[in-house]
Amino acid sequence: MTQSASNPRRVAVIGGGISGLAAAHRLNELDPACEIHLFEGDQKLGGVLQTSRTDDGYLLEHSADNFITNIPFALDLCKRLGMEADLLPTNETLRKAFVLRKGKLYPVPEGFVLMAPSQIWSVIATPILSWGGKLRLAQEYFIRRRESPADESLQSFVTRRMGQEVYDRLVQPLIGGIYTADPQKLSVQATLQQFVQMEREHGSLIKGMRRRSQTSGEGKESGARYSMFVAPKEGMAQLVRKLHESLADQSIHLGVKVDRIRRDERGWIVQHGSEEELFDAVIVALPAPQAAEVLSEQAAIANYLRQIPYAGCSVAIVTVDQTQIRKPVEGFGFVVPEIENRKILAVSFSSAKYPGRAPEGKVILRIFVGGACHPELADLSDEEMRSIVQSELAELIGLEGEPENFLVTRWNGKMPQYHLGHLDRVAALEEEAAKLPGLELAGNAYRGVGVPQCIQSGEGAASRVTEFLKNAGNASYTETN
Repeated sequence: MTQSASNPRRVAVIGGGISGLAAAHRLNELDPACEIHLFEGDQKLGGVLQTSRTDDGYLLEHSADNFITNIPFALDLCKRLGMEADLLPTNETLRKAFVLRKGKLYPVPEGFVLMAPSQIWSVIATPILSWGGKLRLAQEYFIRRRESPADESLQSFVTRRMGQEVYDRLVQPLIGGIYTADPQKLSVQATLQQFVQMEREHGSLIKGMRRRSQTSGEGKESGARYSMFVAPKEGMAQLVRKLHESLADQSIHLGVKVDRIRRDERGWIVQHGSEEELFDAVIVALPAPQAAEVLSEQAAIANYLRQIPYAGCSVAIVTVDQTQIRKPVEGFGFVVPEIENRKILAVSFSSAKYPGRAPEGKVILRIFVGGACHPELADLSDEEMRSIVQSELAELIGLEGEPENFLVTRWNGKMPQYHLGHLDRVAALEEEAAKLPGLELAGNAYRGVGVPQCIQSGEGAASRVTEFLKNAGNASYTETN
C-alpha cells in the first residue's frame, strides 16, 4: 500500500506479553510515525509476568522474578526505558542453591553450573553423589566427543558424558526447575546449546568449564550464575508498566481477542469479534497453540505451530515469620530431584534474593508444583495444594504453624516444550513465515524461554517489519514516479 502523512503505516501486534510489548516498543523506536495497535485478550498486559503487593507489605512475583544479564536484551531494554538505576543485584551473601537428597538439603557443589562442574574438588567433597557417581563424573574428562550432529535429548547427553547419578541427582532437578520439562524428551541443542558447543570445542565439559572459569572469573557460585541476575526494584511488573507507558501514543486494546488474520491484495486483515481491520503488517506474539488458531488459514504455518507441545506448573506463594522455619536454609532455594518422589519441583526464597520483598523478619517462599512430569498436580484444588505444600515444607525446612499468606497461581499450558527436533521445526516454520511479507512471529515458543530471549524475539520481529515497510514504501514511491 502506498502511504502518506494522512495514511500512516499500520502494524498490528497480537499478544500483550513481554514479547509483544517488546515488539511494539521497538517498532515505536524505529518508526515513530508508524501506527501501532496492540491486541491483548486479557484485561491486563504482561502475560505471565505478574507482580502484586499485599496490604501487609509483601511484594510477590507470580512467575519469573528476575532476568539474566549475560544475554543483553532485557538489560538493554531497561536502559532505554530509563530504569537501569532501579535494577537490583542478587544478595551477594546468599548466592547458593541446595538440592534434596534422601530428605536432606545439601548445597550444590561450588562451580557446578546447570550441568557441568568447573571445580572438581567441590564435587569430590559433596555428599549429594556417591563415590561411584563421583568416579563416573571424573571419567567425563576422557570420554570422546560425539561426532554426530543429530539432535540429542538432555538426558542422553548428560548420562553419556557424566553418568546416570549426576543426571538424577544434579542435572535433572536443576534443569527441571527451569523448563518444567521431561529431560528425556528435551532437546539439548535447543535448550543448552552452549554445552553441546563446549563438547565440540574442548572434547569435555570439565575442560570447557575450567577454561571458562579461568577466563571469566566465575567458579564459586552453584546452580545458576546468580551474580548475573537482576530484578526491577518494584518487581517484573515495573518493566511491563514502563513498556506500557512508552506506548502512550499508540493504541492498546485490552480484553480484545483476535480470532483470525488473513492476507489479501491490500494487506493483512485482523478479525476480532464482528470487526475487521486492515494492517500493513502483523506480529503474532501468542503461545504457539493460540497462534495456530489465529493463523489457521495459513495451513503450513499452523501445522508447525501445533507441533510445539506445552506444559505448565503452579506456583504456590507462602509468606511466614522467619521464626516459623526451624531449619532455615542459607541460600536462594532448593530443587527436588524426580527420584526423591516428592510432589514439589523446587522452592525459591524470594525474600532472600532481593531487598524490599518482605517486611523485616518475614520470609517469602515460592513453591513450584507440577510440570511436564506431573501434569495431574495441575488439577489440584487450592486446599489440596495447600496441604501438599505445608506438609512438604514442614518436613524439609521445619515449617511450623499457618502461613500469613497462601495463594496459588496456575500457569497451565504456558511453557513451550523444546522436544527433540525443535530447532528443525522452528527453522521450517520460519521458512514458511518468510513466504508471507509483513507477517512475523515472536514469543517463547521458538528460540528461548527466558525474559531476555522473549525480548530479543519481539525486537527482532519489529526490526524485520520495519525493514519490510521501508522496502514496501520505496517500491510504492518508485511505482508512482
